[in-house]
Amino acid sequence: MSQLPDETLRRILQQIQTTAQQSSKALAVNKAQISQKERDKRMLQLTIGEIASIPKDGKEVKMYKGVGKAFMAVPRTTMEKDLKTQEKEVNEDLTNLGKKNKYLEKQLAEAQAQLKDIFHHSETRDG
Repeated sequence: MSQLPDETLRRILQQIQTTAQQSSKALAVNKAQISQKERDKRMLQLTIGEIASIPKDGKEVKMYKGVGKAFMAVPRTTMEKDLKTQEKEVNEDLTNLGKKNKYLEKQLAEAQAQLKDIFHHSETRDG
């Protein structure tokens, strides 16, 4: 950087700090969302496993799906299909959140690197 007026340098520094703070907050929210989706995925996998462990001997086992505050009887095939669909959606969400996480980490690292460069430059100029 060439000799910038202090006010311009201060504005640039403030903008970079704001970007770093926003990226940091968004990263924390994104990590919480990833954690929640991973819990949902584990729960779905356990439910699918439990349903799969029920024998399919000619006798139909009654299954119920939560609908608001009530439960509705559904056939086993419908229940399994719904759970597989939910699991696929959760996996897609996790993939998207992972991509967003990488982007936010990159954005935060760039902002921190810019801050280091500015402080390093000001130290060499002053020192």
